[in-house]
Amino acid sequence: MRKALVIGGGVAGPVAAVALREVGIEAVVYEAHSGPGDGLGSFLTLAPNGLAALEVLGLLEPVRAVAADSTCRIELVNASGRRLGLVGDGSEKGPDRLRTVTVRRDALQRALAEAARDHGVRIEYGKRFTGYTETPAGVVAEFADGTTAEGDVLIGADGIRSRVRGLMDPGAPRAEYTGLLNIGGHTPPVEVAPTPDATMRMVFGRRAFFGYQAVPGEEVLWFVNVAHEEMTRERIAARSDDEWKRFTLDLFSGDLSDITTILAAADPACFRPLGIDDVPSLPRWHRGRAVLLGDAAHAVSSSSGQGASLAAEDALVLAKCLRDVDGLPEALGGYESLRRDRVERIAAEGRKQGSRKGGSPNPVALAVRDLVLRVVFAIAGRSGGRGWMHDYRVDLREPLGVDGIGT
Repeated sequence: MRKALVIGGGVAGPVAAVALREVGIEAVVYEAHSGPGDGLGSFLTLAPNGLAALEVLGLLEPVRAVAADSTCRIELVNASGRRLGLVGDGSEKGPDRLRTVTVRRDALQRALAEAARDHGVRIEYGKRFTGYTETPAGVVAEFADGTTAEGDVLIGADGIRSRVRGLMDPGAPRAEYTGLLNIGGHTPPVEVAPTPDATMRMVFGRRAFFGYQAVPGEEVLWFVNVAHEEMTRERIAARSDDEWKRFTLDLFSGDLSDITTILAAADPACFRPLGIDDVPSLPRWHRGRAVLLGDAAHAVSSSSGQGASLAAEDALVLAKCLRDVDGLPEALGGYESLRRDRVERIAAEGRKQGSRKGGSPNPVALAVRDLVLRVVFAIAGRSGGRGWMHDYRVDLREPLGVDGIGT
């Protein structure tokens, strides 16, 4: 194995390329956009398992340098601000460097791209992948500008609507809408009640769900989830940014006033929604010399908080398999078998969390919901039941199987 062609320069692609270089495989990343995601207003979380994977590759510090404060606890409140629960994710008990963090997506992509280049990875922008051909000697990737690239394996790290996946397996299930629209962004510092230390506040509103982290003197990161019929990109684009901002403000009319303060101060460009999709279980993650990684293989709902972390885990396991397993089909099959059960369990957990975010116009139904949620979150707070998710580790130095990966 000499060279890998990595399609996608978001989060998964640069991490995979660094992991491959660590095991002696040259990796080049090809990204359709002109740069590493500048202007993306959304944000995501990186959990202890994802941070640990980045640490193995020497990528932890560059990421923590652009991340917001630790977000290892969630305070859950109802529409009036009454606390329903305070749940830690368990990372507060571990080392500070591996405590869950929140980070803007554009800042994360820039940090990973720069760190990957520091590790010797070449990233080529403006390379829109259009197809590939397998030859007896390897694989040839084709791009919209008429150029091609040759390698030994093609890695699809190109997201939930993966072009690599569609070509590798035309019959594969497509991304499915989970029933929620997501709107998210950031607001300059505003006068609102600060969230407790290392805590994100989640508000179960009467019509929608709102999450935010407000640290005095710093920008406020926030997101909205609202149950809604699926909307095409054309229907979304038919409304102006200002109209989407009014739509979002109306969702929280009469709810916790800090929400309105945060939203009113945000740039209208933040308010254009995206549907929250996930990908049902795929029949296969690889075929021939092509393999899928991250969201291309197993997009999970953002409600799980695990999308980026799972991609980092994938990168390590794939690199170990390519290094330690003889034969490319066997290595790719081993990677898939080692990852499938874990990611599908987390995908199911993400769907369950998302199902709790719907509102109701019925005040009795809302009162019942709040009562049920207090019980659910009290149990969750006592059980500390996310260890199975966050304690997963991969030691790249050990041969496959020694660290429990592959045994």
